[in-house]
Amino acid sequence: MHDPAGRDAIVIRQALLPDLTNLDAATEVICSRTPSQIQLIKQNYQAKFGVFLEQDIERHTSGDHKKLLLAYVSTSRYEGLEVDREMAMKDAKALYKAGEKRLGTDEKTFIRIFSERSRAQLAAISAAYHDMYGGSLKKAVKSEMSGKFEHGLLTILQCSENPAKYFAKALHKAMKGLGTDDTTLIRIIVTRTEIDMQYIKAEYLRKYKKTLNDAVHSDTSGHYRTFLLSLLGPNN
Repeated sequence: MHDPAGRDAIVIRQALLPDLTNLDAATEVICSRTPSQIQLIKQNYQAKFGVFLEQDIERHTSGDHKKLLLAYVSTSRYEGLEVDREMAMKDAKALYKAGEKRLGTDEKTFIRIFSERSRAQLAAISAAYHDMYGGSLKKAVKSEMSGKFEHGLLTILQCSENPAKYFAKALHKAMKGLGTDDTTLIRIIVTRTEIDMQYIKAEYLRKYKKTLNDAVHSDTSGHYRTFLLSLLGPNN
């Protein structure tokens, strides 16, 4: 088994390969990781594949989605919990002016703020946005953006507020309805198992009134089921 950063590097590389392109997977992994995790992923990526992560992003993505990913992997961000309330209000105002207040959208402002602010600061910006304008920043992103770019911004935003809740929802979506999105199910369980799986399981139970283990058990079978349940640990 690889360490978490090594696994992430492999997932991103496979997701960016032209014949297997799964930009949603690459976006989810990159935009849900902390700056120190991204640094380790970049080191592993270069060591394993002999190419910089930024080069592959440049080659296999496009438009604002590419600009966001490149900014997110190359900008250093504070990882502490301290926030600057005044700056949060200033950024909330800038995002409102760049999105909901105008015709068309100023994507550059969204990319700058979402890639430069710490998780705690972005959560404070989201709270300030709601206080100042009565709507949620998440809804503003959904109404102003689309496609992979929207997915990247929403992943960054939701992981700044509650990463476990973000992954619980993604797992539920992968198992909802007819058929299972096995790729997503495996990717999230394998990559989060040593990071925050106990929190994801708690969020899943709180939100869906069913344990994650029970959900996986009823949606999978055979060795595949045994493997995933062994990673999830005790059913609680």
